Amino acid sequence: MQRAPIDGIELEYELRGNGEAVVLIHAGVCADFFAPLIEQSALTDRHTVLRYHRAGYAGSDPVPGALSFEGQAAHCRALMEHAGIERAHIVGHSSSACMALQLALDAPEAVQSLALLDAARPAAPGPTNAEMVRTVVEPALERFRAGDAEGAVDVWMRGTCGAGYREPLAQALPHAFAQAVADAGTFFTQELPAVMQWTFGEEEAARVTQPALAVLGEHSAPVFPERRELLLAWLPDVEPFELPGATHLLHVQQPGAMAVALLAFFARHPRRGACAAR
Repeated sequence: MQRAPIDGIELEYELRGNGEAVVLIHAGVCADFFAPLIEQSALTDRHTVLRYHRAGYAGSDPVPGALSFEGQAAHCRALMEHAGIERAHIVGHSSSACMALQLALDAPEAVQSLALLDAARPAAPGPTNAEMVRTVVEPALERFRAGDAEGAVDVWMRGTCGAGYREPLAQALPHAFAQAVADAGTFFTQELPAVMQWTFGEEEAARVTQPALAVLGEHSAPVFPERRELLLAWLPDVEPFELPGATHLLHVQQPGAMAVALLAFFARHPRRGACAAR
């Protein structure tokens, strides 16, 4: 991967392909969640695809102190500028779907469309979200604070991706679990608090005028369908897509099907009149 100086730190990134730009923002816990997707030649044959490791993940430098989604969106925008990308289709997964929405709010001129994959927020009030906090968020944080980073990651992944997550994750990304354990400090001390503090409601959603694809895994945990329903109700220009046979791992399990769906969505919302990347 190449390295880019961004706001006093360096981020790892790679660019592949040709055509209209697509930016992949990985979810928390696993820095390489999007590695299987960028390997899909159908995607890189038609698009210039930017994948990177966010601050504090894998070989990218950490950010001291608190982390915010506004700061993450600013990092993404600065990296796009470094790579010569003026405007792109932005793809975010879980927590990074929220970062993609924040980018659309803060720098709408940089966002052609949004693909929101099992968005981590907004949280629908009610028993399902409360159960998620009780059975996943709090136990994972308790393990991490006790010094058990591996146990914390396992609790989190079981709660979000299902009890059988290890086999498909290991098949697609053999080193992903070990990397997630190494990056656990970033996720549990910075990113998860930022997720819980991020506010996004109907008023903010009304300002997101770019076309959006709200993606849900067929077997995703119950909190994700509820969160998608809010996005479908609030965003002005949004359409649903369900990825067959997938849990919250989505493109890790079904990278080909995910690439096909994204390509069709991007084709329906092309950028006209300018080059998307140098």
